[in-house]
Formats: sequence, structure tokens, C-alpha cells
Amino acid sequence: MAESGIPVVLVGLGEIGQAIARLALARPDLEVVAAVDAARAKAGRPLGEVIGAAAPALAIASDPREAYAAAKGGVVLLATGSRFDEVRPELERAVEAGLSVVSTCEELAYPFLDHEEEASALDRLAEEHDVAILGTGVNPGFVLDRLPAVLGQITGPVRHLRGVRVVDAARRRTALLRKIGVGLDEEAFDQAAERGVVGHVGLVESAALAAVGLGLPLDEVEDEMIPLLAEEDWDGPVPVRRGQVAGISQVARIFADEREVVRLELTISVGAQDPHDELELDADPPVRVLFPGGLDGDLASAAAVVNAVPAVTELRGLVTVLDLPAGR
Repeated sequence: MAESGIPVVLVGLGEIGQAIARLALARPDLEVVAAVDAARAKAGRPLGEVIGAAAPALAIASDPREAYAAAKGGVVLLATGSRFDEVRPELERAVEAGLSVVSTCEELAYPFLDHEEEASALDRLAEEHDVAILGTGVNPGFVLDRLPAVLGQITGPVRHLRGVRVVDAARRRTALLRKIGVGLDEEAFDQAAERGVVGHVGLVESAALAAVGLGLPLDEVEDEMIPLLAEEDWDGPVPVRRGQVAGISQVARIFADEREVVRLELTISVGAQDPHDELELDADPPVRVLFPGGLDGDLASAAAVVNAVPAVTELRGLVTVLDLPAGR
């Protein structure tokens, strides 16, 4: 490990956090100096044993304070919660210790949408401590927001963006299956949706980011989600019986002057047909991009986090993926 590498603290070692750890350890310009996870089953265990890869002789801590003190000037790679309010105390603690943060938190991708006052306060705190905070991943963070903004660089004014992402949940981790309500009956799903504990977090943040990146007005935001019911049994890690929830269909829309300017359509379902990612920009010239099979949500998200580290050390405040350079 290069002595001059950027000090990195890993916080959160679930499946995505472990993927982040393996990628960070493979980069000669980063130096993993500590790992933290609140789960009792992981605390005290060697990092390499938990992630299944060669790693420095680091024991996983349950409290980040010592790790933060040792890594001042470095970057925390935070893979814990999806909601801004959940991770805000963790972000504040890292910033006050003098560390920048790159996080998988979906709402952190564009927290000014629903948490404007709190996000502005966090922005000021990061500026005061001369560090940066970034939320990133593949969705939100790249395919439906940053990528459309880049494509908009080769067109005239964009009149409308349509983004489509179809994901076969049978290929994804168990935590995601539970997150989208797989295996629930329709009534239980509706109740969980009312509590905000099922569904994909971050689609409206992606829509807002895309609008900002394409120079489109952002007057009104709509977000709709419906459950998709299984037509046959599925004996996966979260079993599904016919008639139970197999996934979700979600649509986020941005309006300007009562006209739709952004429409993002997301389907995540067990056995979803024709997985793919697709972008269409109504502009001159028009642009259409298709990823047959779709981008790998887990590995791509982990890579997005790790690849952002060098750039984040050069930024200040609460930033978005639109502030990142186009290349590494």
C-alpha cells in the first residue's frame, strides 16, 4: 500500500460496503486505514476475513471515533443508510473530524430537493471544515442523472428526457429484495409503502439532478409507485408465491410550466423481462442510448464510490455528481 495514498475509512460492511472495501484495497492511490461496522457479528473481526480478500491487519471497530482521529484529511466511504436523516449524524461526525465523505445514501445524491434547510446547514459545515460530502452510486448517481447531463453536452437545448431502467431482482442481493417488498402481500406492501420502508429511494433525486444537469427548470416533482405481483411461485432467497409482490414499478416526473420535462421509469422485479437501461433526449440532434442487460447495480455503485475519492479531496461543501470531473 502506497504511503502517499489518500487515507480511507470504511464505514458499513454490508454487501455493498464489502464491495467498496475490495475495490478501495485494489487502488494504489488509496490507503485503507480503518474499517467500522456497528454489527456485533463483525466488530473485532479481521477486515480480510469479513470481505473475503487480502487486506491490512485491521480489526473492524464498532465506533468510528478512533478511526476518524487517525485519518484526518482523508475520506470516509459510508455505506449505511438510504435516507438523508438517517446518515446526517454520521456525516456531521466525520466532517467535524476533518474528513470528506463519499456515501451510497440515495437521498444524499440531491438532498436539497426534500431537505433544503438541513442540506444547506451541512454544506456550510463542510465548507467550515474544508472538506466535501458526496452521495453517489449507479442509481442515483450515474445512469439516470449524471449520464444524461453528459449527453446533453452534445445537443442543443433539451426539451425532454426519458430514462428507463429495468432490473431483474432475481440477480440481486437479498437486502434489495426486501427493500422492494418482495414476498409481501399487496395489503402489507401498501402499509409498508405508507411508512416509507419499501420502494426504491432516490428516483426523484435522480430526476432533479438530471433536470439541473440539463439546464431544465424544476417547478414540480411527482413520484408514483405500484407493486408488481408474481404470476408464478419463485423459490429464491426471499420466496414469492403467486399473487404476492415480486417487485415495483416506479415513475418520477419533473414539470416546468405544467409541461413534463423529465420522466424516469424504474422497474425492479423478480424475473423482469428484458433488463436494460435506456436514455432518450428530445433535442437537436436527438440522442438515444441503450445498455442491453443494464448496468450492474451493486458493482457499479461500489465503483462509483471508490472512483470519486480523489476528486472529492479537491472539492468543498455538500456537492453532487454533477461537480465531478468527467474522467478519473
